[in-house]
Amino acid sequence: MQHTDTLYIGGAWIAATNGRPHAVVNPSTEEVVATVTLGSAADVDRAVQAARRAFVSYSRSTRQERIELLEAIIAVYQRRVPELAAAVSVEMGAPLELANRRHAPSGLRHLNTTLAVLRDYQFEERLGSTLILREPFGVCGFITPWNWPINQIMCKLAPALAAGCTCVLKPSEMAPLSAILIAEILHEAGVPAGVFNLVHGDGATVGEALVAHPGIDLISFTGSAKAGIRVAKLAADSVKRVAQELGGKSANLILDDAELPSAVRAGVLHLLENSGQSCNAPSRMFVHRRHYGEAIDIAVSTVESVSVGEASAPGVRMGPLSSRAHCERVQSYIRIGMEEGARIVTGGLGRPNGCERGFFTRPTIFADVRSGMQISREEIFGPVLCMIPYDDEDEAIRMANDTSYGLSGYVSSSNADRARRVAGCLRTGMVHINNAPPDAFAPFGGYKQSGNGREWGRFGFEEFLEIKAVTGSDR
Repeated sequence: MQHTDTLYIGGAWIAATNGRPHAVVNPSTEEVVATVTLGSAADVDRAVQAARRAFVSYSRSTRQERIELLEAIIAVYQRRVPELAAAVSVEMGAPLELANRRHAPSGLRHLNTTLAVLRDYQFEERLGSTLILREPFGVCGFITPWNWPINQIMCKLAPALAAGCTCVLKPSEMAPLSAILIAEILHEAGVPAGVFNLVHGDGATVGEALVAHPGIDLISFTGSAKAGIRVAKLAADSVKRVAQELGGKSANLILDDAELPSAVRAGVLHLLENSGQSCNAPSRMFVHRRHYGEAIDIAVSTVESVSVGEASAPGVRMGPLSSRAHCERVQSYIRIGMEEGARIVTGGLGRPNGCERGFFTRPTIFADVRSGMQISREEIFGPVLCMIPYDDEDEAIRMANDTSYGLSGYVSSSNADRARRVAGCLRTGMVHINNAPPDAFAPFGGYKQSGNGREWGRFGFEEFLEIKAVTGSDR
């Protein structure tokens, strides 16, 4: 891979100012696979200035010009999907099958969805004698995570470009390789110089400099709730728009009339996908007490059927966690659950059998979890499932809502009307009925400490538009 030792600013790959090397470690093997150069606050300033210069002309580009630009990006992206899949598998440990099936195609999905929105979007409307205009918001700063790196870059970048904004991206320093490939794709597709800029760095240096920079008009951040609070405070001094997609502790309500085997199995497999490192993972499973024992047996059988191993190995369904530090964090939560008195029915501390190296943890199910336990309230961000019994529907809804998060929810029932009614009671930004897949045109985002603003489709596109009222335009 080229360009690991440079930053992409103003349409060119350039050396960092006082750059320092950062090793990218393959979490399956614990081997260094690349070294990137981290930038500084001075590099952030250079990137912001380039984006501000580019905004003057790019914000005035026509709809058709931006449509053609997105089409060009899509054409290049399609050719490089295998490279993107390989990069994300190596840098954060996604099994290669998952990287090819979900990670790499996610960027293409957001590009195509945004293109469809852009073709038909009404940038002008009349309200009586007033003309309402929707215009590019400005220069945007993006801070993206390591768990779904391509998805989180493209669900911000595609609508920003479509809206006429320019941007500066700081990807996670743990997953920088896919971001470099995206920069190469944009360059090859002919994105004008300065419209997109890439600065590698850690949160304390490059991230905070980006958030606090007075030349940034909007910050879109994906990460933990703790980091999101810090972002909001830093952004407040310059009154930026801040959009945040933060953590989750999503509830999976399996109602007493659900088809139990398929509902439990689907919930467990969803949790284990990406090694549990998804903000919307259904990490709390609520089952009616009458079916609780049977549900535990199904969940255990499902977990024990999942192959765990190195990301590059054929047939692997679950790979490692992203880093040594994160693996230790997940292990600490397993210890906490044991100390709190929850019952481990499968998994536990240590590596899975056959995994002698790498940042692996055993997929673990805790039964008899109570709502007040730490493992049921805090985001573990790993393959750890909390199973909780309930006696009636109202109790299940009350426990599901007893969390500071509100990103996603899941309801399984054989009665569609009942499922929709329960979905309406959940204080979450999204609800999946009977494990329905996500809709790329639907809004992605949450309530409470899961963030603010929305991504994906028209809702994500409108985050990058400012509204202007022009009165007397009919005179």
